[in-house]
Amino acid sequence: MTAIIGAVLLFLVVIMSVALIFGAPLGAFTLGGHFKVFPAKLRIVLAVQLLLQVFFAVILLQLGGYMSLWFSHKVTKIVGIAFAVYLTLNCFGNMFSKSKKEKIVMTPLSVITAVCYWVNALAF
Repeated sequence: MTAIIGAVLLFLVVIMSVALIFGAPLGAFTLGGHFKVFPAKLRIVLAVQLLLQVFFAVILLQLGGYMSLWFSHKVTKIVGIAFAVYLTLNCFGNMFSKSKKEKIVMTPLSVITAVCYWVNALAF
């Protein structure tokens, strides 16, 4: 169940990323709130990040047994632990953000997602 929860949260971030790419004024929730609307060059970076977030969700669903594996069991576990570490570090970035909105909304979201990743990666 934690894999489903984590994947849903990751897909919420994907939806927010899509909105940012199309010019929604949601920049206060990311990158320290430096941009209300993301400039064109950063939207390209967001598109790449969006693909990575989808990949994170897929790997989490694979760790939880909800999707067939794309890689061997061993590689999936290593990728899962690496992503769990990355998401844990991301929590600190959100926690110490200059943006109050990012701290209030994205920190709990990233903590829950990281915990879901750890639970599934270590149990895999």
